Amino acid sequence: MRRHRFPKSYADRVARLRVPAGFVMLAAFAAFSHPSPGSLILGLGTSLLGLAIRAWAAGHLAKNQRLAVSGPYAFTRNPLYLGTLLTAMGFAAAGRSVGLAVLFATLFALVYLPAIELEEQHLTKILPGYQEFAARVPLLVPSWPKSGLGPDDFSFALYVKNREYQAGLGWVIGAAWLAVRTYWLQ
Repeated sequence: MRRHRFPKSYADRVARLRVPAGFVMLAAFAAFSHPSPGSLILGLGTSLLGLAIRAWAAGHLAKNQRLAVSGPYAFTRNPLYLGTLLTAMGFAAAGRSVGLAVLFATLFALVYLPAIELEEQHLTKILPGYQEFAARVPLLVPSWPKSGLGPDDFSFALYVKNREYQAGLGWVIGAAWLAVRTYWLQ
């Protein structure tokens, strides 16, 4: 049996902190970002890539119903978390704030990584074939699939059902805030 990196009691507690942690990040982002035109280009491009990965993943994910193996799930078991990481780090870069980057990296390590582990335990129990999938697809950092790519079965209906459009709306609001800070509040 695989050794767990985080005690289950800790992982259970912090998994519930994902949404509140997002609000903490939002408040810190609003208060401590100091963007420039150059940082906007670099950071928003990176965060947009993360948002696109999240959107692509959401269109493949039928939560708790079937194992997602197509699209970004051929490259990483956790494309939604990878997208979240890229989006947040891109916003930190756009806001020119090392403190925001450190805060998010800390939250990711202490809150999101234990949540990923809990999800893996859950998926192993409910989805046949998950252990074999986990043995060949990396946890977070993508790699090229060993067996080639199948069809990309993106479903806009799944994208909507998973409410991923909310992340897009949040991205627009964050990008607009950075633009205001850059061009009108300097």
